Amino acid sequence: QVQLIESGGGSVQAGGSLRLSCASSGRSFTNYAMGWFRQRPGKEREFVATINRPGEVTRYADSVKGRFTISRDNAKATVYLQMNSLNPDDTAVYYCAADLQPGRDVSQVEGEYDWWGRGTQVTVSS
Repeated sequence: QVQLIESGGGSVQAGGSLRLSCASSGRSFTNYAMGWFRQRPGKEREFVATINRPGEVTRYADSVKGRFTISRDNAKATVYLQMNSLNPDDTAVYYCAADLQPGRDVSQVEGEYDWWGRGTQVTVSS
């Protein structure tokens, strides 16, 4: 079993920045790729970013490319999402997730993730 706990959410004005963290426990962190997803008000949950096990490969949704950066510290069993130039459309609950499939490097598909955190709220005001 894997436990994921997100932190770092909050309220910020447009143009501001936040860094989300997701701490993992329960299994060896290097055994799984990590992803960030978000659910905006009234919408389905959507992919934001993903990173492979060593932290060498990343992928981003077009809507956040150039503004958000995913990273991981395997020694601390933590994945991060640095969010810059935030705008009100980024308002959402942000979730981290773990993909344990050994043959898969990264994934943008929600259904391919095995474990999920409970989410952290990010609110961006104009």
